[in-house]
Amino acid sequence: MEERHKRILQRNRVNLVSELNPSDMYDGLLSKGIFTQDMIDEIKRSGTRRDQARQLVRDLETRGSRAFPALIECLREKGQHSLPDLLLAGEPQSQPLPLPVHVRPVVRPLPVCKYAYVVKYHLIKVVMFITAPEREFGKPRATGRVRRDSIQSYKMDASPCGHCLIINNVDFEPQSELNNRTGSNIDCDKLEKRFQSLNFIVLVKRNLKQKQIRQELSALSKKDHSQCDCCVVIMLSHGTEVSHNRFPGAVHGVDGPNVPVQLITNYLNGQNCPSLQGKPKLFFIQACGGGERDTGFEVTPDEDRPCIGGTDDQTDAMPMSSSSDSLSTPSDEPDARATLPTPSDILVSYSTFPGYVSWRDTQAGSWYVETLDNVLEDNAADNDLVTMLMMVNHEVSQNSAKGVYKQMPGSFNFLRKLLYFQVLPCQRPIQA
Repeated sequence: MEERHKRILQRNRVNLVSELNPSDMYDGLLSKGIFTQDMIDEIKRSGTRRDQARQLVRDLETRGSRAFPALIECLREKGQHSLPDLLLAGEPQSQPLPLPVHVRPVVRPLPVCKYAYVVKYHLIKVVMFITAPEREFGKPRATGRVRRDSIQSYKMDASPCGHCLIINNVDFEPQSELNNRTGSNIDCDKLEKRFQSLNFIVLVKRNLKQKQIRQELSALSKKDHSQCDCCVVIMLSHGTEVSHNRFPGAVHGVDGPNVPVQLITNYLNGQNCPSLQGKPKLFFIQACGGGERDTGFEVTPDEDRPCIGGTDDQTDAMPMSSSSDSLSTPSDEPDARATLPTPSDILVSYSTFPGYVSWRDTQAGSWYVETLDNVLEDNAADNDLVTMLMMVNHEVSQNSAKGVYKQMPGSFNFLRKLLYFQVLPCQRPIQA
């Protein structure tokens, strides 16, 4: 598909998902050779009408230059005239869909030897031209493999989409022996506005002790999430490395003691929060994963880029300690192994690789949050969450603190489907 047509589909994705009736499109797109029956069946298996519409639009982008005009024709044939008018607004008048051309090879006598190279070149061109349509439309795909574009998407159309709890620890008590986190309020304000724009009810809590952090998480787990599609927890604090068997790291209360990340995730698992079963639970951790400082390694010139870190960069680090693994039975054994299955529908995004410090600019906020906010602003309408987190990883990896130290974010992903955020056309805050 031409790039301009891809951009049109991406720009109008929300309207297409909302108004398109995929069942009206299947026969037409099949008869026009855009999809095979196997592809139609995969789209039907993606879930609700909205899920099918989203999948159909994504698949169309991979089906060649005839896919866009074929979609326009099918919409008009089924009387859905508003969508073609929307898609063609400002575009040149579309031409009628060309009929498929059946090409037969021409057998010619071989020329003399000195033209062998030219003949070989033309033979290759002919073979590719003839066999490509057969491979694309004729042969059934192997059923044992799952294509990325056939993965289902989470339902994310509830309004509001869900709850978002932000815990922002800035001012630490003297006995904690932890520095105040200057610049964290900038991070908090950015994320509060960003998740409001993604249709979440955002609740911000500031300067919580360890016990208060656990109380807020417990209160969140006791809410009725049955009418919501997702839940988000954001932790902005000092962090440390701890013993674990699932999710590494811990975050500190302003009084000093920490709450392990795997304990934080346990509050929202299927056992402790039944109304979130099967729904995505997202955790964003802006805190150090340990005390090591990464000096990076030399790369080739085309991989190098000027650093943007400054002299005001600080870390969110504390030495390693041990942690508990469950809500009810604490354990300090480094090699303990959980008896519960691996958690599903959970994603934990860390600002830094386990064991390393995380950098924060006192004037602009943390590298991780600033980049995450920018990536969500520019890409949430078109890309899934995991793809956007890879963008964050790449951008943060280009920074340098004090001209020396590096940072590499990462995530533990137990999601079963693609996750696309809602993007509100009118970014009106939702009150908690």
